[in-house]
Amino acid sequence: MFHLLERYTVESVTSGHPDKVCDQISDAILDAMIKQDPLSRSGVEVFGSHGALMIGGEVRTKAKVDFEKIARKVYKDIGYTDKLEVMVRVAKQSGDIAMGVDTGGAGDQGIMYGYATSETKEMLPKGVVLAHALARRLEKLRRDKTLKWLKPDGKTQVVIDNGGGVVNALCSTQHDAKVSQEEIRESLIKHLFRPVLGSTKNIEILVNPTGQFIQGGFMADAGLTGRKIQVDTYGGLMPHGGGCFSGKDATKVDRSAAYMCRFVAKNLVANGYGKKVLVSVAYAIGRAEPVMVEAFDDKGKNLTSIVNKNFDFRPAAIIERLNLRRPIYQETAAYGHFGVSGRPWEKIIKI
Repeated sequence: MFHLLERYTVESVTSGHPDKVCDQISDAILDAMIKQDPLSRSGVEVFGSHGALMIGGEVRTKAKVDFEKIARKVYKDIGYTDKLEVMVRVAKQSGDIAMGVDTGGAGDQGIMYGYATSETKEMLPKGVVLAHALARRLEKLRRDKTLKWLKPDGKTQVVIDNGGGVVNALCSTQHDAKVSQEEIRESLIKHLFRPVLGSTKNIEILVNPTGQFIQGGFMADAGLTGRKIQVDTYGGLMPHGGGCFSGKDATKVDRSAAYMCRFVAKNLVANGYGKKVLVSVAYAIGRAEPVMVEAFDDKGKNLTSIVNKNFDFRPAAIIERLNLRRPIYQETAAYGHFGVSGRPWEKIIKI
């Protein structure tokens, strides 16, 4: 905890990674429902594999939404042109769950965590910031056609030593069949690694370690909503309760309480209560009051009393404080949910 390792490694993926395609479709569907009906309930999962896409889950909404049309638009906007067979198997939310949520209770049991550190302006670990920066820039280089042979699927990774230096940086990127690996490596060092890392001196650079990456997306690999939970959060450096975010409305504490934990942790650091802070909360399904709230700084000081005095973790209170009944979710479904300015859980307040 609080990265006591000699070295640590963090990865990110582009928006064209199969799992992230599924996350974005799930959240695009959520946004479409919320636009029409802010009280929509959603638990939408997407599975893609080799020419087929299945949309499943449960919703409760007054919105009229064409799930297949949304999925195809997201897929095309990401940059894929191959054909997809789309199946929709979405049912109405269980009345047993709705019964507890309608009275303000949590939409599920579970444990959520939030973390912040003063080591970067994003208040995230340096490795998390750099891995996402590499992945974001990789996509930018494709979209602005700086490197015309780039394709949508891609992954990045960095190894950081205990002094905060980058030891190893990796990029696996889908590419056109006609480009050589030598050109890919030289171009990415010039246009990707150096602009993000500042220098590649004394850093081991790995590019497409398998030798080539021509086939990508659902043509090469299956994708599933919620399978990149560490990319979405803190890179595996902090605990994760296990619940994913995408496709879930704010009554699902997997998502909203994790956002609240981040909001609290960031503001504890910003207000000088610790250089690194970890916040955790747990719920029972259908019950509004958490069964546990805890917060500690990097020296082990208990900050729970400060949290309880200043923050309300009941689901309805979280939704109200962070204004979560808005169509803001598709944009969060790639490059991490935290450390991006403008998101309500990233706002700094005075405690």
